[in-house]
Amino acid sequence: AMKINENTVLQGQRVTLVPYTSAHVPRYHEWMQSEELQHLTASEPLSLEQEYEMQRSWRDDADKCTFIVLDTERWSGQACADEDCMVGDVNLFLTDTEDPTLGEIEIMIAEPGYRGRGFGKEATLMMMSYGVTKLGITKFEAKIGQDNDASICMFKKLHFKEVAVNSVFQEVTLRLDVGDQERRWLLEQTNHMKEKSYVEPQLPAGLLVT
Repeated sequence: AMKINENTVLQGQRVTLVPYTSAHVPRYHEWMQSEELQHLTASEPLSLEQEYEMQRSWRDDADKCTFIVLDTERWSGQACADEDCMVGDVNLFLTDTEDPTLGEIEIMIAEPGYRGRGFGKEATLMMMSYGVTKLGITKFEAKIGQDNDASICMFKKLHFKEVAVNSVFQEVTLRLDVGDQERRWLLEQTNHMKEKSYVEPQLPAGLLVT
């Protein structure tokens, strides 16, 4: 089940991946009010209450693995609450019940100031490495809007190949099969990543217990 990552932190150079908890919902909800992000993620705006429900269902869902992407530099100083260091999220969906080794990967860098700076690339590589080593994934797919050139370009740099275009949904499907060579490359790209255990933020920022 995907609760596998509920106590996992993956720390990289630029980004740190933490489980999606209720503490992250207000900021996430704020992001998803953006029409641009709704378009890029093909999603409908939800109420805050619905967003909390969604977070709970994702957490308990057996075929989703979600991490919130934090800015490592801001977060590791511990001076900054998760919510203030959030830059996006990365997801892995097990979409094929017949084939548990296929994972569909999605990355969203929601904070405009963090785009085009390698945050999405590192988060994607770290999620792929986690998928390969912990979840038994050997094939990745990414479905991206045809007009999202930056994202398509990034996945191609990560060795994904375009395999299909759906003109109805106006999306491109890219795929990567992880053989021995790709696996070695992926682990080399992420050999700096540290896995730690996650302490869930219990109190809203500002209510520090002395």
